[in-house]
Order: sequence, then structure tokens, then C-alpha cells
Amino acid sequence: MNYNDVTIGIVSFRSEKVIFNCLKSIKNIKKIIIFDNSNDFELKYKILKKYPNVKFIISKKNLGFGGGNNRILKMSKTKYVFLLSPDTILKKNCEHELIKQIKKIKNFSLLAPLAKENNYGFFKEKKAITNQNLFEVDYIKGFAMLFNLKKIKKINMFDENIFLYLEEIDLCKRLRKKNHKVFICKNAKIHHIGAKSSNLGFEYEKCRNWHWMWSKVYYEKKHFGFFYVFKNYFFKMIIDFFKLIIFILIFNKKKIIITYLRLSGVFNSLIGNSSWYRPKIN
Repeated sequence: MNYNDVTIGIVSFRSEKVIFNCLKSIKNIKKIIIFDNSNDFELKYKILKKYPNVKFIISKKNLGFGGGNNRILKMSKTKYVFLLSPDTILKKNCEHELIKQIKKIKNFSLLAPLAKENNYGFFKEKKAITNQNLFEVDYIKGFAMLFNLKKIKKINMFDENIFLYLEEIDLCKRLRKKNHKVFICKNAKIHHIGAKSSNLGFEYEKCRNWHWMWSKVYYEKKHFGFFYVFKNYFFKMIIDFFKLIIFILIFNKKKIIITYLRLSGVFNSLIGNSSWYRPKIN
């Protein structure tokens, strides 16, 4: 087991402002695949000029976070794939510590480094974390996930019905239902900037709000049933509708747009429409 057994995968979408810092922080793993969802040929040229070892794929259409990562997982030839968001920076020894843990725990499906914020959690009661370097969790956040491909391929990877948000939580929930192991390594550290993976500005905020609500409803409907979701969101939709009227009356354009998109995301997911909203690229 060495660094050649791991591929790093990054899904990008207008990520030029942050992705070079991410690539710079990768010191030992040489196999890198970037899957671009934004038709960014200029970024491809800049990255290949500086990092000729990178395999840069430009998608014919925007497949979203899960769809893009699934393509990386399918085309990778190594035993393990370390998926990163472009707005992450590996801390010193992150790669070394992850490799060290892979050698110790071969029976795992997912492994993640530790971020400053809690990039892990539990589906039921919160469990006490010991002082041990490695501890088992129910889920890890999508910005840094090391996959054991042999294990993951049995679960069908990410649900591509989800375009953005909660696809990694959905994957972890399916894994845990089948008693797969998910771990956090404390000694492997990573910095996640957060909500900076794209440079679209307010257009990204619009997309983020619509998809967060659509994905939340879809995830809960998938795992807990329609009536559970309807009970939880019916009155929230009524409240948001009245908020929308207030924002229209006071001419708060930004809040009108965001509130409308959140309502639209919930409504479309409730009635079973696909995750259709896409950000506009100038």
C-alpha cells in the first residue's frame, strides 16, 4: 500500500479562484482527476500547463456534485479514491496519515481527515469520541472523502437524482444500513473554506438555496416517507409564502428571490419533480 494506490478526484464548477491552492497542497499523491461541470476550457489549459500529470475531463453537461464524482470513481484505476472539493487545502502530513490508517483498517468503506469544524456526525444519538486517532462515525461531509472502491461499488455510489447537497449523507446512510464502516482520522487534517467552490456570486446563492431545499425534502422523503415530509414542510411553506408577500411589499429584491427559490425547491421536490434548477453562466 502506497501513494500510487490512491487517486485524488475533484469536481469543479467555475473553481479557478480556489482550485490552485487545493492542488498546491497535494504533495504525494500523483494521480489526480479533475471533472469540470462548467465547460471551462480556460481553466483546463491553466491547470495542465502547471500540472501536466492531471487528467482534466470536461463534461458535456453539468452533472452536479454526485454525478461528477461518480464519473471519477468509475474511471479511477486505483484501489482507493480521495474525493476533494476544490475549496479544500490539505494540511501537512494529511496524505501520510490517511495512508497509514488504510494499512491498519482494510475493512472500511469511507475514511476522512478532520476539519476544524465537525465534518462528521451520527444519525441517532451523539456518541462520545475517545482520544484515539481513529474513530467510527455514521457519516462524513462531502468535501473530503476517501473511498474504498471495492466496498463502495456494491452500494451504487452517489444517488444522481440529487444534483447538489446531502448526496454524501444519503450515501453514508445507505452504507450504515448495510453495516459498512465509516471513519474519521484525527491526525489527518484538512482546511475547508466552505461555500467558495464556485465564483458565480449571487447566482451561486440562488442555486444553493433552491437545491438545499429540494435535496432536503428528497432525502427525507426517500428515507422517512412522504407523509413524514408533508407533515414537516406544509406549515413551513405557508410561513415562507407570507414572508414572500412581506418582502414583495417592502421591495426587498434579494430576499424575494431567495424566498421564492426556497419555496420552489420544496414544492418541486414534494410533487416529485426532478432537480432541474441550474445556475446561469455568463
